[in-house]
Formats: sequence, structure tokens, C-alpha cells
Amino acid sequence: MNVSSPVPSLARIARGGKPVQGAPLGIIMLETRFPRIPGDIGNGLTWPFPVLYRVVEGATPERVVLQGARGLLPDFIAAARGLVALGAEAITTSCGFLCIFQKEIAAAVGVPVATSSLLQVPWVEALLPPGQRVGVITASRPSLTPAHFAAAGMAPDTPVIGVEGGRELFRVLVRQDKAELDAVAAEQDMLDAGRALVAAHPEVGAIVLECTNMPPYAAALQAALGIPVHDVVSLGAYLHAGLRPRRYG
Repeated sequence: MNVSSPVPSLARIARGGKPVQGAPLGIIMLETRFPRIPGDIGNGLTWPFPVLYRVVEGATPERVVLQGARGLLPDFIAAARGLVALGAEAITTSCGFLCIFQKEIAAAVGVPVATSSLLQVPWVEALLPPGQRVGVITASRPSLTPAHFAAAGMAPDTPVIGVEGGRELFRVLVRQDKAELDAVAAEQDMLDAGRALVAAHPEVGAIVLECTNMPPYAAALQAALGIPVHDVVSLGAYLHAGLRPRRYG
């Protein structure tokens, strides 16, 4: 199944249109062309609550993932401040590699900030039985440096695999930022990566998806591997639960 149309509301909200009122979660977006299918962080239908978006112009996937987001910190801080000014009570981002800016953005905005789904790795690992570990699937294994591991609080020997050798995801999302996506091929990339990860590291008892475009395939991955899968959607839901606790009665 090829998908080519992005979510129209994203551009309106992110580039000066009327913002969603009362949305507690603000999402800093990279500047991309690829489709934002349901489950992707940039599709408003992914979230069971309102969110605010703001695009950082010039922050392309290649520049952030492959070039380490050099020179972009002031732009991300400005975007975070802009979202807080619109009413956001917590901030997340559309790229897991932005964990390298976790401390700086949090210090700049004065609200809870979770730059990356990778922040969940230590939490999830603490829940596992003795001897089990969290494994990570990332958009680009060579781009995930020791600085990213340290910023996310991950152990240096955390099992990690990338999809850069796959048929669809890396090509569409990172290298070429294409306007069309074969979701079936993308899901197969995820299944191949997950199976390879647990085959190489049988101690993996849960998976965290670094890439915020991978949640559409999380359910298929969990069904195939039979272990928990966490991603930026679970991270966003955690943030929202603290901002808007459920009322009982």
C-alpha cells in the first residue's frame, strides 16, 4: 500500500494557522515531505487527545539524523518556547535523535520535556525480569552515537539495530525524504529488524522504537515477537496522563 498524502491539518497548525486550544502536549516537528500515516507522531489522528505542532524549518531528516543536528539547537529551543506560549504544558519531538538536546530544551522552557522515546529505555528495563534487557530499533544505527546513549540514560552496551539496510523505511524517511511510502514494505523492514535483534540478543525482553515514524508498525512487531514494544506514542501518553489525570467520580 503506497501512501502519499500528508495530514492537511499539520501544515495549518504548524505554520501559523489557528492552534488547537487547550492542548497540553506540544510536538516539535522536523521539516519533512514523507507521509504521516496514522500512528506516526505527525498525524493528529494518532493521538486520543489534542496536540500542538510546530515545524522547525531547515531541520530535515538528513540534517538531524545523519549530520547530528549541528547548529539547530537554537531553532529547537525557539520552537519549544513557541509551543509553550500557545499553551503546551509538556514538549516532545518528532525525532528520537534529539535526545542530545534534552537538557538544553528542558532548561529553556520550564515545562516537562521528553525529546526522545529513548528516554524510556532505562524505565522499561527496570521492569523486566533479571537477565532481560531492552533492545532498540532505530532509523540509523551508525548515527546513534555514545552521546545519544548518554543523553538518554542508556547503557553503552544496549542492544541496538537499525533499518538502514532495509527496503523502504530508511530510504523514504531519512536518505531521500520521499513523498510516497510503501507501508507494507516498511512494516516488513520493522519485522526483519526486530527478528534480527532478538536472534542476536536473546536476552531482549522488550523493545523501544527510537524513530517516531515507527509506531504504525509496533502492533505487528509485538505480535511477531511476543514481547512489549514501546515508542513515542507510549511516551506521549505517559506525559499526558500526568498532565490530565483521569477523574474518578
